[in-house]
Amino acid sequence: MVPWFKKCFPDTVCGSGCSKCHSQAIAIMTSVTPHQSPLCSCPTHSRSLNRSILYPRPRGALRLLSCLNVWLTLCLFPRTCISNPSKPNFLLILADDLGIGDVGCYGNDTIRTPNIDGLAKEGVRLTQHIAAAAVCTPSRAAFLTGRYPIRSGMASSTQRQVLFWNGGSGGLPPNETTFARILYQQGYSTALVGKWHMGVNCKTHRDHCHHPLNHGFDYFYGMPFTLVNECQGTDDPELAKSLQDTYWFYTQMIILAVFTLVIGKLANLFPVKWKIIICLAICGLLHFISWFSSYGFTKYWNCILMRNHDITEQPMNLQKTTSNMLKEAITFIERNKHRPFLLFVSLLHVHTPLITTEEFQGRSRHGLYGDNVEEMDWMVGRLLDVIDKEDLKNTTFIYFGSDHGGFLEAHRGNSQLGGWNGIYKGGKGMGGWEGGIRVPGIVRWPGVLPAGTVIDEPTSLMDIYPTLVQLAGGAVPQDRVVDGHTLLPLLQGTVQHSRHEFLFHYCGVFLHAVRWHQKDSGTVWKAHYATPVFQPEGSGACFRRGICPCFGDGVTHHDPPLLFNLSQDPSEANPLSADTEPLFDAVTRRIRRAVEEHRKTLTPVPQQLSPYNNIWKPWLQPCCGMFPFCWCHEENNKEDSIV
Repeated sequence: MVPWFKKCFPDTVCGSGCSKCHSQAIAIMTSVTPHQSPLCSCPTHSRSLNRSILYPRPRGALRLLSCLNVWLTLCLFPRTCISNPSKPNFLLILADDLGIGDVGCYGNDTIRTPNIDGLAKEGVRLTQHIAAAAVCTPSRAAFLTGRYPIRSGMASSTQRQVLFWNGGSGGLPPNETTFARILYQQGYSTALVGKWHMGVNCKTHRDHCHHPLNHGFDYFYGMPFTLVNECQGTDDPELAKSLQDTYWFYTQMIILAVFTLVIGKLANLFPVKWKIIICLAICGLLHFISWFSSYGFTKYWNCILMRNHDITEQPMNLQKTTSNMLKEAITFIERNKHRPFLLFVSLLHVHTPLITTEEFQGRSRHGLYGDNVEEMDWMVGRLLDVIDKEDLKNTTFIYFGSDHGGFLEAHRGNSQLGGWNGIYKGGKGMGGWEGGIRVPGIVRWPGVLPAGTVIDEPTSLMDIYPTLVQLAGGAVPQDRVVDGHTLLPLLQGTVQHSRHEFLFHYCGVFLHAVRWHQKDSGTVWKAHYATPVFQPEGSGACFRRGICPCFGDGVTHHDPPLLFNLSQDPSEANPLSADTEPLFDAVTRRIRRAVEEHRKTLTPVPQQLSPYNNIWKPWLQPCCGMFPFCWCHEENNKEDSIV
C-alpha cells in the first residue's frame, strides 16, 4: 500500500469489495509502468479486485496542489515511486505442430503471419527455444509443470508416445503442480481454452482426476483430447494406422476361414464339426468387437468438446470449433479485465486434419496447411485486438510458442499437410534432431521488456513455468526438481547468457541427445546417442512408418555419439569426430558426466503412458448420454460465428 494515496485522497473508494471477505477494498499503487492507475486490493487477501477507482474529491487547494505534485513525481520518476509491482495478466498462446520455419519472423517469406510478426517486433524473439519432447502429450506436460516429462511419468516406454483415448486412465498426475495452480492460489482467474491432451479420468467416468479443473484452471472450454483425422473422417485413420490394418487383416483371415469351413462342410469336403466352426466365428466376432468398438468409433470417443466438466458436443462440429473457441477466449478476457488473469489458449491449429474455415481456404500459397497457418495468425490477431481494446496491453505478459516441430510425414496424396522446420533437420516425433524440438518463442510485455530484441541463447518451454510463478508473486515448489529457469533476467537484458548449461532431449523415456551450452566460450555442443532411421533413406523423415520411433529397429545408436557444434552448424549437417575436432573427447566426456548426474536426479514414478493406462476403457469414457449412446450438440444451437 502506498500511504500518500490515502493521505492525499481520503475519500478514495474502490468500485467493489473483496469477493472473499467483503471488506472494503483500498487503493494501492502497484504499477510497473508509468501510466497505470492505482489498483484496488483487499488488505487481507492482497488481491486486485477492480482497476476502476471511484476518484476522490480533494479537500482544499493546498491539498490538491500537493497531490498534483505527487502525480507529477510519479510520471517523471515512476520507477522510484513503485514499491510493489502489480501482478501482470498472462496470455499464453501455444500452437500445435507449428514448425519454426512457418512464421514470417523466423524466415518464412511466403506464408503471411503479420500478427505474430508484429508480436515479435514489439517484444522479444527467442531463436533457440526448445521443447522438452517432440510430440504433444509429454511436451505439454513439461510446459505446464516446468519438469522433464520423464519426472512426472508422462514419457512413454512404448511406441505410443502420446495419450490415445479420452477413455484411458493415464494423464497428468494430480500431485503435479502446474503454473495454473500456483497462479490460482495467488488470486488469479485461470482458464484454458483449446486442446488439453493430458487425460480426463482415472477410475470412473466422472472422477476427472486428470481434468484441467483439477490442475489449477477454474475454467475450461475445449478438447480434452486432440484433433485427429478421425474427427473429420475424410483421411486415413491417424491413431495406430498400422495396428488397425493388422487387426483388420486378422479379422478378414478369420472371416475367410469361417466361410471356407462352412462351404467345405456343406459340400462335404471337410469332416469338421459345426461346433468348431461356430467357436471360430464367435472368436472372430469377439476379436472384431474388441478393436472396432474403440478404433471404429474414435470420432465419438475422442472428438468431443467440454465446458468445465460438461460435454457440449459429442462428436464435435468442426465447422464451428474455431469460432467457438475464439469467442470463449475473448469473452474470458472481457469478463476478467478488472482482475489478474491467466488465459492459456491452446490452439488446435495447425494439427491435422487442418480444420480451416471457408474464409481462409485457398488464401495462401502453400495449400491447406498454409491456409491453416494464416487462419491461426488471424486468431492471434483477434486476441491481441481485445487486449488493446480493453486497455490491457501494458499490463499483459503475452507468450506465443509451439509444442514441438512440424509434422513432416503428414500428407494427403502429393500434398504436404505438415509444417516446415526451416534449416533444421527432422520434425515431429524426433526427440533429438533440432527440427523436432526447436520452436518459435515470442514474449511481449510493453514497457518492461525491450521491443525488437532477439535472443540466441538456449531456452526451454519449461522456463515459462518459473517465469510466470515469479511474476505472479508465487514460489516454485521446493519438494521436487524443477528443470525450467526464469526467463526474466534474460528477457530484460540484465544477463547475457541462459542459465541452462545442459538440456536433455528425450524421445519417450529414451535419451536421444544432450545439448551443452559451454558458458566460457559460448559454444553450443550437441551429442546424439540415438537417431531415427529415415525411410526412405536420406528423406529426412519416417514416411513409411508415419512417425519416427524412439527405440527398436527404427533407431540407430551411436557410440561414440554424433557430435555437432550448433553454433557453427545449426542444421546438424556435419558431424564432428576426433580427427576433425580437437575437443571431441573432452566435450563427449563432459556431456557423459552430465548425463550421469542428471540420471541421479530421476526417481521412479507411475508410467502414465503404459500399455494398460493407454488402452480404451469403456467405463472411463466421457459420455453426454447413456453409454454407448454418446452424442449431443449443445453448441450447434447457438449463434457462435464470429469469423
